Amino acid sequence: MKKDRKIIIEIKDLCKNYGKARGVTKVDLKVYEGETFGFIGPNGSGKSTTIRTMLNFLFPTKGEIKIFGLNAVTDSSSIKKDIGYVPSEVNYYEHMKVIDLLNFAASFHDNVDSKRIKYLCDKFELQENKKINELSFGNKKKISIIQALLHHPKLLILDEPTNGLDPLMQKRVFEVLEEEKENGMTIFLSSHNLSEVEKYCDRVGIIKEGEIVDIKDVSKINFGTTKKIVINTDKKIKLKLSGITDESYINNELHFKYEGDINVLLKEINKYEIKDIAILPLTLEDSFMEYYGSR
Repeated sequence: MKKDRKIIIEIKDLCKNYGKARGVTKVDLKVYEGETFGFIGPNGSGKSTTIRTMLNFLFPTKGEIKIFGLNAVTDSSSIKKDIGYVPSEVNYYEHMKVIDLLNFAASFHDNVDSKRIKYLCDKFELQENKKINELSFGNKKKISIIQALLHHPKLLILDEPTNGLDPLMQKRVFEVLEEEKENGMTIFLSSHNLSEVEKYCDRVGIIKEGEIVDIKDVSKINFGTTKKIVINTDKKIKLKLSGITDESYINNELHFKYEGDINVLLKEINKYEIKDIAILPLTLEDSFMEYYGSR
C-alpha cells in the first residue's frame, strides 16, 4: 500500500509567478520511493517550472516542496547529492572530449569509478574520445543521461529524456532505467511522448494551466468499462444506443466511445453491413485529451 511507502517528493500548494505571467498556480502531489511518476501537459502548462522549482533553480512564490523529507530551498545542497537530472535541452563545452566531461562530472561524487563510466558509455553506444562539437543532438542527450546516472542517484528527474534519440536507443534508455528502478531508484518523468509514459510509469500527474487536474494510476486506465470503437463501413450508419459518445466519421470510419454491455452493441451493429470493427481500450492519450480537447 502507498501509505506504507516512503515519500520521496512531496509538493504542497506550490505557486510560482513571473510578475504578471503565470508559472504554476497550484501543484499538489506525492511521489513514492521506487515508483516511476509521469508528469504530462502541453507546452506552457507548468511542467518545467515545477521541475526547476523542485531543483531550487527557481524559488516558489508560495507553497512547499520536500524531497527525501528535506526542504527543497533550505536543504538544496544535501538533496542534490542524491539527485540525477536530465534537462530537456543540453549544452556543453564544445571542445571537451566526452570522457573528460564525464570524468569532470564524476569528480563531484564519491562513489563513481571508471568502470561505471565505461559501462554506461557502452550501454548507450557513446564514443568516449569524441569531442562534444562532433556529436549529434541525440548523442549529446546520451551524455546528459549518463551524467545523471553516474552516481546511482536515489531520485532521477527527467525532462523529455528521449527527445532526439532513435527508437532503438529510446528503448535502451528505459531498459537501463528499469534496472536502476529495481535497485530502488525513484523516477520523475516529464514527457510529451504519452505512449512512453503509459508504458513505463506507475502513476501520472496531468497539469493544465499551472494546476494539477488529475493523478491517475496508469495500470487502471485501460481497464475501465468505456471502450473506443472503430467501424469501417462504406455507408454511414446511425447506432441507436445509450452509452455512445464522441461520434465522428473519419475516412469511412465511424469512431466513438461506448460504455455498456458489449454484446448489446454488437447486436445493434449486426443490423448493418460493415467491413471491419475494432474494439479498443482507452489509453493515457484519451485521458489527456479529455482535459485538453482533441477536436
